[in-house]
Amino acid sequence: MAKVKLGEVAREYKSTVKEAADLPNVGLEHLIPREIELTQWSEDSDNTFTKGFKKGQMLFGRRRAYLKKAAVAPFDGICSGDITVIEAIPEKILPELLPFVIQNDRLFDYAVEKSAGSLSPRVKWEHLKNYEYELPEIGQQKELVDLLWAMTRAKKAYQNLLRQTDELVKSQFIEMFGSIKEPKCRYVPLKSLTDVCSGGTPDRKNAEYWSDGNIPWVKTTELQNNTIYSTEEYITDKGLSESAAKIVPAETILIAMYGQGKTRGMTAFLGIEACTNQACACILPTEAVRMKFLWHYFICQYEDLRNLAKGSNQANLNAGMIKDYLVPLPGIEAQKQFEQLVEQSDKSKFELTQAIARIDD
Repeated sequence: MAKVKLGEVAREYKSTVKEAADLPNVGLEHLIPREIELTQWSEDSDNTFTKGFKKGQMLFGRRRAYLKKAAVAPFDGICSGDITVIEAIPEKILPELLPFVIQNDRLFDYAVEKSAGSLSPRVKWEHLKNYEYELPEIGQQKELVDLLWAMTRAKKAYQNLLRQTDELVKSQFIEMFGSIKEPKCRYVPLKSLTDVCSGGTPDRKNAEYWSDGNIPWVKTTELQNNTIYSTEEYITDKGLSESAAKIVPAETILIAMYGQGKTRGMTAFLGIEACTNQACACILPTEAVRMKFLWHYFICQYEDLRNLAKGSNQANLNAGMIKDYLVPLPGIEAQKQFEQLVEQSDKSKFELTQAIARIDD
């Protein structure tokens, strides 16, 4: 093993594409955190991108590097100026190994440290190229490449099983309760069952609102169809009393009303009391329907919820849309039966998630 700098085995690829109407384009929103292969892009020609990239090169999200966005390109295309295109120097490193050097927690930590800018920090290639790490000789890299890509394929297989499990739950829901268009039980407006509210954000510039806070505060990026028991940030009692923030109880369902990428329409189930920001719709607990049953209904309706959004600059949901949304109201025993199915599904998903975590470690 020899210690090398990234700039000794890779270089920034700079290419301007003048006629790019027919090329797929990649923005930061298409890079999925921690995913080494690019799986999302756009064919829409209505963009201002001119930075070109080639198949096999790395697309590194240089803005907000803590999001850990970097993926290998499966085709030629164009990308956002906030993406740094990096290519291997073949005689120094196998191109198939470079993605694992780039999509690495140590490199992202280094990138965060070297980033500049307060609101939207960015890191430059001039800093990234000085990142040091240990690299085997070129003749020994093939064995490492085979192992790492085998692990990547195994991870992808587990992720596909996770998606199939989710699809099974959705299909079972339709089998039991139908849909809004073809109901198999009574559907009623959500507002007839419970109340819906939203939160607020204490002033970020006031340290008294945030420093040493003890009240969990949830933002939309934490909504991943998950149960929330802890949060990334906490506010103080003063931040609560002097802002629009409000505490909602455990078993509240949260829905992201707006957000970048796939955030809008995502949900969460509160396992604790917490405050939310103004972009979260809070569906308060009620005895009229079992809350976990209702939560999984909204998970199943993710795409439909997203399509309800309106707005010229950025499409958003609002609390009124959520209140008027039709929800199923079958008998309690049927709700319990579906919850039991979901619990079994969650056990399988937990085991798959653990297997993925072991690969990532």
